[in-house]
Amino acid sequence: MKLRGERQADFAYQAVYRYMINLINEVSLETPVKLPSLRQLSSRLKVSISTIQYAYSILEKEGRIYSVAKSGYFAWPVATNAPTTTDADLLERLYAATRRPAMVVLSGDEPALLGSLDGALLTLERQLIRRYPHHLQTRSQPSGVWELRAALAARYTSSPTRCWQADEVYIGADLRGVLEILIDALGLKGTVVVVESPCDYLVLRLLQGAGVRVIELPWHADGRFDLTTFEHLLRHEPVHLVLLSSGVSMPSGSVLSVQERLQVAHLLDRFGCWLLENDTFGELSFVPSPTALRHLVNPERLMVFSSLEKILGPEAPFGFVLSRQLSGELQRQFLLRAFRLSSIRQRAIARLYESGRFDQHLQTLRQRLREQAQAMGHRLDERLEGRVSYRMPGAGASFWLQSTAAVDMHQVFQRMVTQQVVIAPGELFSLSGLHQQHMRLSHAFSGHPNLDIALDTLAGALLQSKL
Repeated sequence: MKLRGERQADFAYQAVYRYMINLINEVSLETPVKLPSLRQLSSRLKVSISTIQYAYSILEKEGRIYSVAKSGYFAWPVATNAPTTTDADLLERLYAATRRPAMVVLSGDEPALLGSLDGALLTLERQLIRRYPHHLQTRSQPSGVWELRAALAARYTSSPTRCWQADEVYIGADLRGVLEILIDALGLKGTVVVVESPCDYLVLRLLQGAGVRVIELPWHADGRFDLTTFEHLLRHEPVHLVLLSSGVSMPSGSVLSVQERLQVAHLLDRFGCWLLENDTFGELSFVPSPTALRHLVNPERLMVFSSLEKILGPEAPFGFVLSRQLSGELQRQFLLRAFRLSSIRQRAIARLYESGRFDQHLQTLRQRLREQAQAMGHRLDERLEGRVSYRMPGAGASFWLQSTAAVDMHQVFQRMVTQQVVIAPGELFSLSGLHQQHMRLSHAFSGHPNLDIALDTLAGALLQSKL
């Protein structure tokens, strides 16, 4: 069986992904089932091991499979007591639904599904392994290898006064680990943090779990930032830190105007607040964004975090943070975490930056995302006309939809799950019950030809769940 000729529009890993979905659905899932090894599948499907690994990484991220050291990959069983009732935590129900077989997962925002650099990374790694034999590789680099830290510092440098050095960049195994370190290093427990809303549920849950008092600042329906409320909060609340996006705020797709950015920077400086800038989607704007907030605020009270995964995919899950301050505490925290990061993989990514290959990939990925968003917009207009309202996304791989009629979104979610489709209710992106008439819907997914059927099902669920 040779996959590369089946659907020329797909990447090889997408065909592997579809094959694995079918394979998982065919086996008994009462107990965990061992899946074929990377080498076995590579031989069977006539594709590279890295392609198999990439597809497995996506399945693992979706919660369909899991890995065991020295044993391989296993398919999750479908638990008989899976939290699917309306009484269970909504996020737990979402995770449980994505693990069930034959589900169409439209709840995520994974731009890298539309573009892969796994082949280029594998080639570079082979070259680097010959150059850096195992016995010559540095054993302990708790904050990441110098080459990648230097490449990221150079990428974020914009002027002689807005520059970064390699030792001001810290790389972790994933975004969650980096955010946990930031929360500890900044001493946020018991403090007040203002976050834009909607906000990624990973960030919200981590702050909540750390004992942070989170004040959510919703964007206006027309995409404007609420400067009046923002100033009121800074004046009357003991705000320690503000979390805002550098470019496009996802999932809402809102963007600060140039004037709004200047006023936000002025207010942060006036009240002496830290800015934690979320640059996760900063490189994925479909059109050039205005000057990033980090170029306008006091660099001594600035931290920037991001992840390589949104652009390079699960093959590069690393999260990173840039900070001029707290160097001693950050170094201590990263040392304590003892992240086991592949030095060869980091050096390969640094080569992508240095060679210009990263920028070429980014340009192609943005174009594909923009085209996919336009196609999805046409589908939404056709299949959900009158049911939802939305603004075309300016970045990322998802739409932020609002029901035009008042509905029970929990019921919509549950109806969709029974039809084997997973959406992300807007309530997940708030800690205080905001966005209950919203949902996030991906436009960059692979492996399912019946998107129109899924959207028709969503239209029916919205109609049947009216309040």
